Amino acid sequence: MRAFVVTGPGRTSVEDVEAPAPAAGQVIVDVERAGVCGTDMEFFTGDMAYLRQGHARYPIRIGHEWCGTVSALGPGVDSRWLGRRVTGDTMLGCGRCRRCSAGRHHVCGDRFEVGIRGGWHGALAERLAVPASALHALPDGVDATAGAMAEPGGNALRAVESAELAPGARLLILGPGTIGLLAARFALARGAEVHVMGVTRSSLAFARTLGVHGAWTAEELPHLPWDGVIDATNAPDLPARAIELVEPGGRVVYIGLAAVPSTVDTRALVLKDVTAVGILSASAGLARAIEEYATGMVDPRPLVAATVTLDALGAVLAGTRPDGAGPGPKIHVDPRP
Repeated sequence: MRAFVVTGPGRTSVEDVEAPAPAAGQVIVDVERAGVCGTDMEFFTGDMAYLRQGHARYPIRIGHEWCGTVSALGPGVDSRWLGRRVTGDTMLGCGRCRRCSAGRHHVCGDRFEVGIRGGWHGALAERLAVPASALHALPDGVDATAGAMAEPGGNALRAVESAELAPGARLLILGPGTIGLLAARFALARGAEVHVMGVTRSSLAFARTLGVHGAWTAEELPHLPWDGVIDATNAPDLPARAIELVEPGGRVVYIGLAAVPSTVDTRALVLKDVTAVGILSASAGLARAIEEYATGMVDPRPLVAATVTLDALGAVLAGTRPDGAGPGPKIHVDPRP
């Protein structure tokens, strides 16, 4: 089969590789759609922290936002999975440790992450091997575009839930990228007043089309009481800024990661009685995100600007916007021949 491979910083190829065979407890998925994430960009640039920490190495087959159809079953897998449209959890815990037993497999110390950590091959390929235990079935009302947005959606939903907003509360989201805008959609669906802070006029204009109550640059941001702040950026200065902005007694949710360390003054947290929450992974939010897509409560599809082939992906990672792309922040790949 064909698979997209990052061979080193700034170097990629589409290669003919051996097609996966399902081990016990695994299935093979024929990938229909896969998303390109900021983590994939970090592997392309060489900035991904796992490369320095020894959790990942080149060459790496990336891709962790995906959907497709189960085409083969390994020993021990329920036959009802065959032929089903699915997406799946990125985080694959060991299943034996204390964290996995407590339902926190996404922070298992021995976990694999599909297309990211531990050498588990990713979904930017024609086929993907994944444990059946990680699968989530897609309802008929969730098409390929929405299905491949389940993983970022689960992340964004967890961020919104962690902000613990009452109906009518005012939420500020830092960063109008995919996660930030999905968080805006989930928060709007829950009755929050949602504002977005960003950098470029085009991204802020697009955010306004999604129904947010305000979209601002840092210089324009009004002095309003923000009941919650979600930092969905990679800017090292904004974690501290989020604490400055949030109301005393409010909540700050961190889901973005900077390439260099950010500094937060814990005195500001204590003296404002702020609760700060970190979010890693979509795991606990996947099922609810899929459900909200299926019911039409949240529609992620306007965020997808274009769908390209595997052969065009290298140029996308290098910063080329596909011809005819819409205004959204997300690029999808259809890896099928």
